[in-house]
Amino acid sequence: MHRTVIAGAAGLVSLALVGVFAMDAGTTRGGAEAASSETYRQLNLFGDVFERVRADYVEEPVDADLIDNAINGMLTSLDPHSSYLNPKTFRDMQVQTRGEFGGLGIEVTMEEGFVKVVAPIDDTPADKAGVRANDIITHLDGEPILGLTLSEAVEKMRGAVNAPITVTIVRAGRTEAFDVTIVRDIIRIKSVRFKRDEGVGYIRVTTFNEQTSDGVRDALREMSDLPGFVLDLRNNPGGLLDQAIEVSDIFLEQGEVVSTRGRYPEDTQRYNSRGGDLANGKPVVVLVNGGSASASEIVAGALQDHERAIVLGTRSFGKGSVQTIIPLGSDGAIRLTTARYYTPAGRSIQAKGIKPDIRVLQDVPEEDDIRTTGEAGLAGHLAGEDEDEKGGSSAYVPDDPAKDLQLIYARDLVLGKRTFDRQNPTPTADAGGATDDDAMQPIPN
Repeated sequence: MHRTVIAGAAGLVSLALVGVFAMDAGTTRGGAEAASSETYRQLNLFGDVFERVRADYVEEPVDADLIDNAINGMLTSLDPHSSYLNPKTFRDMQVQTRGEFGGLGIEVTMEEGFVKVVAPIDDTPADKAGVRANDIITHLDGEPILGLTLSEAVEKMRGAVNAPITVTIVRAGRTEAFDVTIVRDIIRIKSVRFKRDEGVGYIRVTTFNEQTSDGVRDALREMSDLPGFVLDLRNNPGGLLDQAIEVSDIFLEQGEVVSTRGRYPEDTQRYNSRGGDLANGKPVVVLVNGGSASASEIVAGALQDHERAIVLGTRSFGKGSVQTIIPLGSDGAIRLTTARYYTPAGRSIQAKGIKPDIRVLQDVPEEDDIRTTGEAGLAGHLAGEDEDEKGGSSAYVPDDPAKDLQLIYARDLVLGKRTFDRQNPTPTADAGGATDDDAMQPIPN
């Protein structure tokens, strides 16, 4: 069965949910141009280099490692989200999308040779140990990461359940690196949590795995007596595309949810709502920030374009591309960027992100000023249409809900204590002291 997934914020590997659109091995486009004689000459050059390395390198190399790294180098040169999945990594990815896997519980990418935390997953060992978005991991058990690939670094972070690992972290706002000891565990991702929160229904979606849409439906059934809902997608790095479509569909009566457009016109696919708003038209506010990527941006964009929800917070990550997982039989798979996705209004958010209807800034302590690079800040990223190169936006969410200005504002909107006129938006006062990426004032748009 073919399955579509969109990778999370930044080419996430192993410790994170990743995206999949499965294809048969060897499938190629019939109309693709045949390789030129120059292409075959270059392939011969590759063979010559490979044989020279095998014959003359100072130590005998492992042929399989040379080939793996050559394939991965070719793919990673395309964009941050394309890569080679060796058989073990491919098996791990298939397990992860089911919502349970071993590890620390962090979404990670590579930046300037070090592992960068995109976001810790709620209630995992990394989250409980205090790891934060944008932390840079430089050493594992005292050994430097510099020089490792992301897959190699991730492999080192794995290990037996209950086995501790010490990670060395560099954090903005702190002058010195520091060590954090994390005890490995089986990561069981409960992707949806909900509660009655001061008169509104609060639904927190941490990732999009196979249980997400069912979890949102359960939340709406349990809180059907409440006047409206806050859907919190902050620091949600993405996941399965079909789950993003289903979650959007839960709140929509009709219309397009998202479309994907590839290299060729015939590649365009449109995904539509099947009808039936399970929230019965009650007010919905969607929370996003600089850590909201991919599948979360699909949901926010769909509900925003259909004017079904007010989107509130800071600009999202801007990961608007679709990856195809192409199995290679017993040799693993390749993850290849094959399309951009578009919101119902035809907006590509690649390297731009979803701009909230109401921009609300948190009151961020100086030492906790967490700001993502955004897709536009990733080296080699797929260019966006009318791309905004300003970089990322704030991803800070306070631990204390009483200090969460975005959540407080969202609750007030649901309860009617604040209003928003989409047709005649007016500037609102900064809700906090953080510096953000857009205008001097948070103007609804």
